[in-house]
Amino acid sequence: MRFQVLSLIGHGPHPLTGRTPAPADRFGDVLAQAEAAERLGLDAFAVGERHAGPFLSSPPVAVLGALAARTTRIRLLTGVTVLSVLDPVRVAEDYATLDQLSGGRIELVVGKGADAAHFALFGLDEERQWDLQREKYELLRRLWREEHVDWTGEFRTPLKDVTTVPRPYAGPPRVWHGSATSPRSPELAALHGDPLFTANAIQPRAAYAALVDLYRERFEAHGHDPAGAYVGAGSGGLLIADTDAEAVARYKEVYEAQVRQSFKPALAGRAGYNTPYRTIEEAMADGPQLIGSPERIIDKLLGYHAVYGHDLQSVTVDGFGLERAEQLAQLERFAEEIAPVVRREAPTTLWG
Repeated sequence: MRFQVLSLIGHGPHPLTGRTPAPADRFGDVLAQAEAAERLGLDAFAVGERHAGPFLSSPPVAVLGALAARTTRIRLLTGVTVLSVLDPVRVAEDYATLDQLSGGRIELVVGKGADAAHFALFGLDEERQWDLQREKYELLRRLWREEHVDWTGEFRTPLKDVTTVPRPYAGPPRVWHGSATSPRSPELAALHGDPLFTANAIQPRAAYAALVDLYRERFEAHGHDPAGAYVGAGSGGLLIADTDAEAVARYKEVYEAQVRQSFKPALAGRAGYNTPYRTIEEAMADGPQLIGSPERIIDKLLGYHAVYGHDLQSVTVDGFGLERAEQLAQLERFAEEIAPVVRREAPTTLWG
């Protein structure tokens, strides 16, 4: 198993105190997390992209540029690049530049995005989201693999003899496809022989497992070697304590306040938006959240691996209003007490 740290750079009020940190402080948290992740021997750091709601992650390429300047080894991912609302030419330019600056450490996770509000923001039709995603991804693939591209599509002006610059550092960066609720992302990933990143953030395990199983079935059906069907998995947040009882005592109030604060009434009943795990006990028992003792978290990660067979696990330490010192302490405990056990029990060929 490989491990990455993900931040969506949330910028809402603290679920208990109501205090909203300064934007510069939240960016500072992310820089500190990435530096710690590299020092602790974790494998990757990912920055989300959100254009609506209480987040500061609208320009992940800028944040990842700062992280590239402060790290030397750790891979840098997006989580996700909302390709459905972006211009593939600009995406190709921006991330190839970042790939050059980082020495080839960039990988993208592309998706249509987790908040439908961004379609109206960019003047796009939500009903066409999957058509937008497919067309834009197929253009991005060509721009990173070919020079002198001629192209005509539905959603942007034609291209004639276009070579985007700079070129990627050492060939096209790996692109994962973010998958949360629809079979269309697994199908697009399988078609092109790309890896899949299952959100594994809110819904029950079976919902994500069905999409992972579909991906592997379609990957092989499209003629790709099953050994290359890499899968990543998210998690609903990391809260480690010495014992399960201590985790409940320490984090119950903040976890449940965060659930109430993030509830979206307008999206009630739509898969992937509101967690069904309203109490911390429910989350610990059945949810994707990594909450409890190191032993409980190890068992949960290996349980997910038994179902998903995944190669990359993502963790988030800034989703419950923790101060920076505690965010870093959580990362340190994860790297020292949990990651080595899971690595040994769930080997992978991802990233050599």
